[in-house]
Amino acid sequence: MISKDLLQEVALSQKENLQGRSLGLLRNELNSISLIQSHALIISGIRRCGKSTLLIQLLKNQYPEALYLNFEDPRLYGFSVEDFQKLDKILTDQGQTSLFLDEIQVVEGWERFVRQKLDLDNFRIVITGSNASLLSKELGTKLTGRHISKELFPFSYDQFCEFQKLEKSSNSTSEYLSLGGFPEYLKTGRPELLHQLFDDLLLRDIAIRYGVRDVKSLQNLAIYLISNVAKLVSGNNLRKILEFKATSTVMEYFSYLEESWLFFFIPKFSYSQRKQLINAKKVYSIDTGLVTANSRSFSEDLGRRFENMVFLHFRRTYPEIYYFSEKNECDLVIFGRQGLVELVQVCYELNPENLKRELDGLWEAMKFFDKKEGLLVTLGQEDSFEQHGYLINVIPFHKLSS
Repeated sequence: MISKDLLQEVALSQKENLQGRSLGLLRNELNSISLIQSHALIISGIRRCGKSTLLIQLLKNQYPEALYLNFEDPRLYGFSVEDFQKLDKILTDQGQTSLFLDEIQVVEGWERFVRQKLDLDNFRIVITGSNASLLSKELGTKLTGRHISKELFPFSYDQFCEFQKLEKSSNSTSEYLSLGGFPEYLKTGRPELLHQLFDDLLLRDIAIRYGVRDVKSLQNLAIYLISNVAKLVSGNNLRKILEFKATSTVMEYFSYLEESWLFFFIPKFSYSQRKQLINAKKVYSIDTGLVTANSRSFSEDLGRRFENMVFLHFRRTYPEIYYFSEKNECDLVIFGRQGLVELVQVCYELNPENLKRELDGLWEAMKFFDKKEGLLVTLGQEDSFEQHGYLINVIPFHKLSS
């Protein structure tokens, strides 16, 4: 329990500190954020991707009068649910209707206070939470029906080029493929930051949180996956390869790794939900720089990392993505709210040896879905192919629309 005077002093000093803090590169996500009084905005994403920075940018650029509290401030240790009454009094005294709560998960019962401010007082509220003690994806479960979630990823290619002051080109694409988009790593260039991030995700966000006793097996699984991005994986096969006792344990770890935002597991497209569940999944990582730093593959695997990068480009906008595999394979089948959006094949570099295979996979998917145009993304090549009224556009990654 803390006093009202101390709470007011902390809020004031935190606000003053923010005024002198550099905003850094303004995130593109700011353009799509609009607060409404009936729902809290929850900014979610992997640790170190810039959630708190985005919150501060939103505060300083659009809601400078809002009250801001970061609950990781040592002066707020011991803050309890009863102390929300004092915060409520401060808000009333200030005539405040906007509230920014950073790392709110450290306070037990915080959701009751937030719901009250939404239901009774029509507040605008923005929340972030650390994956360490409450996964940001789970914040919304405490505000069912009263929240809007905004996913935040590491820098996109456009943001990377702006941050690094690079022109869009095949060269900058290659740099982005290698370095990825974690802001702190791009500032320092120190790969140990990505090593530590990988370890923190496994140990703090998963092992401690979920009570995983066999940490070594979890680490072995994560290393295998990050060394094999854009490949098909299944619980049963990995049980044999990594000598797990049960397939169910592998699948359990899959869910933990996905909840911590480290990996995405996309299913094979099928109109049958059962077939989606039983077929192997394709695995992608949240960031290609994280792959570069932590993969134990002895080859550069440019093609698979490139596919991972293209996947992330579309995943930022479209959460529903599949792969297609019948006689041939098409890498990405992308759905939006209104249905199928795009069929995408990915090839780092087209050559006489792979051209037919890449085209056949896309032709087959286009005919299956009766989609007249498809997309083949390369590092730097540009071309087009037409067959029986179907058109494949070949474009380099740096020309993909944002």
